[in-house]
Amino acid sequence: MEKVILVDSNDNQIGTMEKMEAHYKGVLHRAFSVILLNSKGELLLQKRAAGKYHSAGLWTNTCCSHPRPGEDNIDAAKRRLQEEMGIDCDLTEAFSFTYKADLGEGLFEHEFDHVFTGSFSGKPDINPEEVADWLYMAPEMIALDLKEHPEEYTYWFKILYEELCARGYLDVAVS
Repeated sequence: MEKVILVDSNDNQIGTMEKMEAHYKGVLHRAFSVILLNSKGELLLQKRAAGKYHSAGLWTNTCCSHPRPGEDNIDAAKRRLQEEMGIDCDLTEAFSFTYKADLGEGLFEHEFDHVFTGSFSGKPDINPEEVADWLYMAPEMIALDLKEHPEEYTYWFKILYEELCARGYLDVAVS
């Protein structure tokens, strides 16, 4: 039984809860998102596997998940990056944000999301149980695709992408 770390609005741990229960109740819990950029400044995106319990088949950031109770955020990010994408690289915590989303079918995401960035220009070795596909995409192309096909992306990636642009992590010029 996988547990998530429940937090208050300042990211102070206030308990733990079984992951699915937390998603049905929509309680605030700690999460992380990883964004990797290649040498051309393109983002490495993944398409979530069809078997995922929510947001299956949607494009999203390089990797995302939840730290386990007692696990540091950066250690969790590196662990899941290896498990999902077969990548081991240096990561830096960039910022955090909180969001809440109704995912349908009684599921909610309510996360205090820690964002990590890193550099990687190779070919990932994806875990097909987690990831259906991957690609590198220029920030400008992501911006256009998010406008034209928002339904093809996860809810949190749309917020994350805006945050990356607003905070100066991506230099995007879209007309």
